[in-house]
Amino acid sequence: MIYQSRLASTFAPASRRNFIGAGGKLSALAVALLVGSERMAKGASSSPNDVGILNTALGLEYEGIAAYQVGAESKLLKPATLKVAVQFQSDHKKHAEALASTIVKLGGSPESAKKTADYNFPTSKLKTQADVLKFAAGLEQGAVSAYLGAVPAFADRELAKVAASILGNEAQHLSLLLNALGENPDPAAFVS
Repeated sequence: MIYQSRLASTFAPASRRNFIGAGGKLSALAVALLVGSERMAKGASSSPNDVGILNTALGLEYEGIAAYQVGAESKLLKPATLKVAVQFQSDHKKHAEALASTIVKLGGSPESAKKTADYNFPTSKLKTQADVLKFAAGLEQGAVSAYLGAVPAFADRELAKVAASILGNEAQHLSLLLNALGENPDPAAFVS
């Protein structure tokens, strides 16, 4: 059983380093995406496939945003857990904004977010806080796997670095969710 005090102690002291610095600075992710875009504009190696990869990543971020909204609206999350879920959703929103901006700068058209109902989330199976956390952990695991596959696929190495940065953030989300579920937060030496 997961206790609210355990969740609070799990998440509060281990609050993840946010990508946004003090004073409204751009996130490291946004800076890296902008640098990658400027390099491409100056003739750095790129591939038309890079925009497609970015759009796929954008779709994953939109799915994450929608999933955390479902969790937040479920009324199943205790206040401390809800606070962390909203923080994770905020990370996904920042990723999505940076990805969409980069797609435009590269001359592409960012895909649009779907309606939450279009994702066919298993909302009828979400009966407890643990169910919501397992649902979120499954989506974060999928994001980790997707970014792991995307990193080597980029022609532009700066974009690959950004994807690796997002991969790290998604892995942090997954680890914290597993810990909150009472599972091993570091189940393997390598992510997959």
